[in-house]
Amino acid sequence: MSAKPFILSLIDDDEIYQYGFKRTVEKSRFAKKVLVFSDGEQAINFMIDNIANAQELPDVIFLDINMPIMNGFEFMEEYIKLKPKVGKRITIYMVSSSIDPTDVERAKSISELTDYIIKPVDESMLREILQKLEEEYD
Repeated sequence: MSAKPFILSLIDDDEIYQYGFKRTVEKSRFAKKVLVFSDGEQAINFMIDNIANAQELPDVIFLDINMPIMNGFEFMEEYIKLKPKVGKRITIYMVSSSIDPTDVERAKSISELTDYIIKPVDESMLREILQKLEEEYD
């Protein structure tokens, strides 16, 4: 599978996971760009700064729940406020090592989230997600 013009974003404070995710994406050439943020606030600020520049915004976001400063649920609250101004469709997956039913239910109650994924996101999972997206974009 060759790189599509997708921009992926990982919002996660785990540096080891960030590194592994970036390597997987780069090695498999699943995307043209990977944006990595260590907390939701960094990511929201990036989106606000680039709101008029849709081609800089991610197509897919992999969002961790537990992070310092702004967690995944707080990020979603801010994103929902921004969404009407975002000039492109962004697919968001909540990714967590938590199998806590409360987290899963809360995530599933947010219509802007596509799915809840248990970490780690591996190469085959990424391929599946991006192939599904390509079909939707075609």
